[in-house]
Amino acid sequence: MSRAAIRYAKAILDIANSNGKATNVNDDMKSIVTSVAESAELREFLTNPTVKGEVKSSALSEIFASAQHETKGLFQLLLENKRFEILPAVASQYNLLFDEMSGVEVAKVTTAFPITQELEAKVMAKIKEFSNKTITIENIVDESIIGGFVLRIGDKQYNASIASQLQTLRRELLN
Repeated sequence: MSRAAIRYAKAILDIANSNGKATNVNDDMKSIVTSVAESAELREFLTNPTVKGEVKSSALSEIFASAQHETKGLFQLLLENKRFEILPAVASQYNLLFDEMSGVEVAKVTTAFPITQELEAKVMAKIKEFSNKTITIENIVDESIIGGFVLRIGDKQYNASIASQLQTLRRELLN
């Protein structure tokens, strides 16, 4: 994450906050993050140095036509400073800062299969030991953990995966 992206995100959050639109702008930023992640064409378009800034700006204004005034102001700022390539990083950083300001923390839960309601309940019980903040769960599917789950909140990690247990057993047997 570039320092510039962090500065832009903080500035947009301050403006959105003072206008009472921080939540709406957060939705815009989530939409930008998702759109860029799902579209290789959009990523290529934003980072392509041969496409003029004005073209990028008008395209973004069309793609995100329902975006808040503050979000469109970010597009204008990126145009003036020729920094469209950092838009996804700015949007992602905004989401993090907004969650932090709102007392929300994201728990990344890695499972071997899409998370079930039963497992989500177990994970939420474990989360209560780690944090007293409001938690949103982001599920990452990684079949290599075989079963169980790996929970990461901030800099803390709890590994209850089968792969980890097998690793531990292997080390014990080798010693």
